[in-house]
Amino acid sequence: MKAVATVVLNRTYASEGEYFRVSQGGNIRNIIFQPGQFDCATETLLNQYNPQNIYNMNPTEIHYYIADWALSGNKLTEIGQCLWYLNPFRPNCSNIFPSNGSGTFQTRLGKHCFYRPTEKYKDT
Repeated sequence: MKAVATVVLNRTYASEGEYFRVSQGGNIRNIIFQPGQFDCATETLLNQYNPQNIYNMNPTEIHYYIADWALSGNKLTEIGQCLWYLNPFRPNCSNIFPSNGSGTFQTRLGKHCFYRPTEKYKDT
């Protein structure tokens, strides 16, 4: 959860590219609710109701702890400036993500691969 929070904050405070425009000066809500970014922030997926959306969840102490941790400016060092993550449902992470080449592999934590921006990201 800390790794995902780090990615969200990296997007929120990006100084260029797509997330710079989306955050409009650091608006975390714009980043979280950007269409197509976080499945948990949408009520429908593939034209079907998404029962695992945030509106159906009851936060626990760990969720509040992670939010406070991130909003206090903390980040996981190993995530660095990563702007993307995904679970590839396979043992290896691809070297490039997304497919437009704007991200390059940085690290894997658990089942998730994390990607930092390349020079191409500036043009997104």
